[in-house]
Amino acid sequence: MLVYLIRRLSQSLLVVAVMATLVFLAVYAVGNPVDILANPDADQQERAAITARLGLDRPLYEQFGVFIWNALHGDLGRSFVYNAPAVDVILERLPATMELALVGLVFSILIGIPLGVLAGLKPESWFGRTIMSGSILGFSLPNFWIGLMLILLFAVELKLLPASGRGPTASVLGFKTAMFTWEGLKHLILPAVTLALYKAALVVRVAQAGTREVMLQDYIRFARAKGLSPLRIVGVHVLKNMMIPVVTVLGLELGSMIAFAVVTESVFAYPGMGKLLIDSINRLDRPIIVAYLMMTVVIFVVINLVVDLLYAAIDPRVRLSDAKG
Repeated sequence: MLVYLIRRLSQSLLVVAVMATLVFLAVYAVGNPVDILANPDADQQERAAITARLGLDRPLYEQFGVFIWNALHGDLGRSFVYNAPAVDVILERLPATMELALVGLVFSILIGIPLGVLAGLKPESWFGRTIMSGSILGFSLPNFWIGLMLILLFAVELKLLPASGRGPTASVLGFKTAMFTWEGLKHLILPAVTLALYKAALVVRVAQAGTREVMLQDYIRFARAKGLSPLRIVGVHVLKNMMIPVVTVLGLELGSMIAFAVVTESVFAYPGMGKLLIDSINRLDRPIIVAYLMMTVVIFVVINLVVDLLYAAIDPRVRLSDAKG
């Protein structure tokens, strides 16, 4: 297991290094923030002063060297717009995005796993076919359209839930979260459901395929021959073994929920990292964009590493085959 852990850590560090280079080059090659930050009536001397203050007058390789050196010390630059460390600006929005992603993940689990297992147990029944057809619908509908329809139904017509914002927060372990206030939860439901539907459709298909595969195994036949009840067979033998691919998908999807909640946060005016990214792109606030992308890369790498370790813990054959390779 130690060899497996060292190999995965080395691969993760290599991914972060490569992505740091690509992110820096891609972001710093697009647009000139001075055009937005400078007064339209500013003369060439004033524009040059702004350029020098932001460090944009240096050669690209020198800017990259400064970026890497500062990044190794936990500094991903200072926001051009907010005049504050980019990491601090993003961390202020991180709890909102995290709670949205976590609640969305819980919804996708509560919806996807039971429906996927039921569809896998009875794949040829009308119920199983309906579930799988519904999952295709979940894949097909765009997030922004789902969000707008939910706003129209629950906020405009029924007036049950708010259409935008985060709502009041409560401090838990030093973090402000809306999950522990009633109004905060009401603000959280619609964007979380919007974010969860696509993921739930994916979990349904993975869980259904895993259940069908497990049901064909010899140990399931043996459990039936022993006279175990169907509930015990499903609850103990089927769920445990079909969860291996589901855990992998859920881990990766949590990362994508955190990183790509941009559309959902924009539709519901939810003050998370995604909305901050859109605002920063419009203002060409490079340090915020770079810091967001780097933090997203790190989140993905860490989650992927944890998923790999969980996968290896659930199925020892994974680490054994990797060690042999």
